[in-house]
Amino acid sequence: MTCTHINFRMNRRDFFARFGLGLGGAALFGLLNRTSFAAPSAASSAGILGAPHFAPKARRIIYLFMSGGPAQMDLFDYKPLLNKMNGEDLPASVRMGQRLTGMTGYQARLPLAGSIFKFAQHGQSGAWVSDLLPWTAKMADELCFVKSLHTEAINHDPAITFFQTGSQLAGRPSMGAWLSYGLGSANDNLPAFVVLISKDRIDQPLYARLWGNGFLPSTHQGVQFRSGKDPVLYLTNPDGISRDSRRKMLDRLAELHALQFEDLGDPEINSRVAQHEMAYRMQTSVPEVMDISQEPASVFDLYGEDAKNPGTFAANCLLARRLAERNVRFIQLYHPGWDHHGNLPKGIRRQCKDVDQGCYALIADLKQRGLLDDTLVIWGGEFGRTNYSQGKLTATDYGRDHHPRCFTVWLAGGGIKAGTTFGATDEYGYNVAESPVHVYDLQATLLQLLGIDHEKLTYKFQGRYYRLTDVHGEVVKGVLA
Repeated sequence: MTCTHINFRMNRRDFFARFGLGLGGAALFGLLNRTSFAAPSAASSAGILGAPHFAPKARRIIYLFMSGGPAQMDLFDYKPLLNKMNGEDLPASVRMGQRLTGMTGYQARLPLAGSIFKFAQHGQSGAWVSDLLPWTAKMADELCFVKSLHTEAINHDPAITFFQTGSQLAGRPSMGAWLSYGLGSANDNLPAFVVLISKDRIDQPLYARLWGNGFLPSTHQGVQFRSGKDPVLYLTNPDGISRDSRRKMLDRLAELHALQFEDLGDPEINSRVAQHEMAYRMQTSVPEVMDISQEPASVFDLYGEDAKNPGTFAANCLLARRLAERNVRFIQLYHPGWDHHGNLPKGIRRQCKDVDQGCYALIADLKQRGLLDDTLVIWGGEFGRTNYSQGKLTATDYGRDHHPRCFTVWLAGGGIKAGTTFGATDEYGYNVAESPVHVYDLQATLLQLLGIDHEKLTYKFQGRYYRLTDVHGEVVKGVLA
């Protein structure tokens, strides 16, 4: 794959030598390169694959990441036995010596904690959803619940890093970066990979490396959009710098970079030029996509009043729809605050109130605009929560520790079998009992839905070929339509 950089070097040198068009020429070259050359460059909008391996069911992903680990047995995984045995010790035959975190490993007892929330079945599918999520319950027949997900990571940072990059250790490319690298961008004026984070909910750090490019060219890293005056940091021109003067400066800078590239041949030089050019185009495209003032009242009725407050989860869901309309490839929403080691009933009520209507509105909005058929939406966190209480268990209060053994996510949209539940946990909600799905399996399935064979999207780095799923992963065919 490194040969693509060599091809790009020669074509770029010829182009600049013959036409000398500066950075404006670089933009034109990027467009020409999409169709004129079989191997796209790191700076091109085309992906390294040129085309998907097979016909995609989805063209973009909206990933609603619930950072902290939602308690599945309080939301989707109904376990009446826990209520029946509330307060009794977790049987050793169920735990089977599995490791605990340092937060509950010291406890003399592990008392089972039944959910205090009411469950009911919804839709023709009969999916179980708790009364914490009335809006989600309304769209049960649009969703595929995967109740048998599991992971090795038992603490937040390695667990989130694993979901986003396929490794518990920092430094690998994120999923959005892999998609940008493989498929490229479908919008020349916006990044292929955009990140939105709910404000006022940060209880665990979210590092930029979670949406980083790792060892891939830096053009593929995610770009965080923020609420406020400057949605993208350092994008606006300083006082006294006009758009015309910025254009001239970038043109001269590109010429210097072209000379540097001739001497060094470092492909990251071209990535830097491409980023400068993208930033220049984003000076007009970002304000346009962030401006929701022209959305009709019916849209705010759908998403709720919070959608008028920039930076909230509902507002970010609305922006996700606007980005999807503009063919952004990977849209990542982080909503922190799900780490409920204590006082879970109060905390999870707040979190569900934050996200419930926004999730429903996003699915309904995509569907009515004809976008749901080719947009894959994912909801879930980095692991689940324990079926026993961390700390004191009372009739109205309990906490739950991290639990990687089994948890629930839901999928909707492009290529997903709607109105289904896949996999199951045991009657205690502690172990997977049916159709286990590993994180690598989920990642392989997401790539499959975008037309990518997860074993064939690779990048050679330090002498070996890497991929998102490392040397693992099986497509979960049971969730595919």
